[in-house]
Amino acid sequence: MFSLCFQIKKIKAEQQSAKLQKKRKMNAIYFPSIEKSYIFAVQKISNNKPFYKNTKMTKADLVNEIAKNTGVDKASVLATVESFMEVVKESLSDNENVYLRGFGSFIVKKRAQKTARNISKNTTIIIPEHNIPAFKPSKTFANQVKEQTKHK
Repeated sequence: MFSLCFQIKKIKAEQQSAKLQKKRKMNAIYFPSIEKSYIFAVQKISNNKPFYKNTKMTKADLVNEIAKNTGVDKASVLATVESFMEVVKESLSDNENVYLRGFGSFIVKKRAQKTARNISKNTTIIIPEHNIPAFKPSKTFANQVKEQTKHK
């Protein structure tokens, strides 16, 4: 009885995923479980990337992408990326900007002294002048992002 019920739910999930593929032109992956069948539509057929790839890219994703494009092993790419980030951090902490032509600049911005209020104690606090790291994209990079987001 249990296996028959499980097979029926699996068939229903497959039918629903097929409907999703036809109706919305999406790949659907089903995850049958004992109680319910879950439909999990993750990819557009034209994009072939999961939905979360459009919103963020982690360091691991970056390393995998570089390793795939260059043919260099992942360990070497990871060491290179880590070293790059360390050099940028050290340069910015030494109050030196990092300029990458065609990509952008990692710069140190100076925030002026300001007064703030602690509402719970009803007091004013003076926040001293301080430096913060910032990234300023190059014009070509910013224009490329603008053009690609217009077409989507």
